[in-house]
Amino acid sequence: MFEHVQKRHRVFFVYIGGESPLKEKYIDAASELIVYTYFFSALEEVIPEYVTLKEMPAVLVFKDETYFVYDEYEDGDLSSWISRERFQNYLTMDGFLLYELGDTGKLVAIAVIDEKNTSIEHTRLKSIIQEVAKDYRDHFHKDFQFGHMDGNDYINTLLMDELTVPTVVVLNTSNQQYYLLDRQINNAKDMVQFINNILDGTVEAQGGDSILQRLKRIVFDAKSTVVSIFKSSPLMGCFLFGLPLGVISIMCYGIYTADTDGGYIEERYEIVSKSEMEGQEQIEESKEQQEPNKGGSLLPTMQQPKDVLEKKTD
Repeated sequence: MFEHVQKRHRVFFVYIGGESPLKEKYIDAASELIVYTYFFSALEEVIPEYVTLKEMPAVLVFKDETYFVYDEYEDGDLSSWISRERFQNYLTMDGFLLYELGDTGKLVAIAVIDEKNTSIEHTRLKSIIQEVAKDYRDHFHKDFQFGHMDGNDYINTLLMDELTVPTVVVLNTSNQQYYLLDRQINNAKDMVQFINNILDGTVEAQGGDSILQRLKRIVFDAKSTVVSIFKSSPLMGCFLFGLPLGVISIMCYGIYTADTDGGYIEERYEIVSKSEMEGQEQIEESKEQQEPNKGGSLLPTMQQPKDVLEKKTD
């Protein structure tokens, strides 16, 4: 049964022993992380002869064609140790896997290559990363995860920069910082020296999650979205961005012309009002001038009825 499990799963955990506080912790960790990896328990007689245990009970992880034993004093919390060890030491990276590696707290050393390119430079960088992951596991497995990625499209988006291929980049997935090569990598020793310089702070980290970087990320994502839309479907891009711009232009033109007409009407109203007032003043002046004449002419008119009555009386 053990051989069957070992053939089916590249990474799996096994608790060896009877009832103990360690088993309770193991069951709790398994209940939490069962969706990510595989957990088993077994008697000591089940494990292969090449496995040697210093004490019982014990928790082991089988991966990379070997095994590693959990040490509470060196490895700390069991759940944290399982989260770090649930990945193989060397992986073929993609965006989803990089996201998952963020929970481990490890730095990720990636050889960015073109797998279709069979030139010496591409294959050499990949083999160097594999060699360091295998031969220097005891030195770096607590702090580093190793792997390679085909193409630089995802890395360019993550770093907001254009990386040349092939190259090596070290990512800190927890705070979005990254480290680029400060030397030429010719062999595993050069890579080991580069990693040591990262650990002691000699190599300066770039990127991060500061406010400035977040604003830069927003601008970069918006630009990338627009470019990708126009590349995939130019007509759709023109419609999506042309229609809102057209509506906004019409609204702005309407607001501008409305203000102009309003000003013209106001000015015209003032001119008309002024003309009416001047006309009214002229009429009033002419009335005042005509009042004496009108008064003289009214007297005879008022006298006419009286003369007629006198004549009738006579």
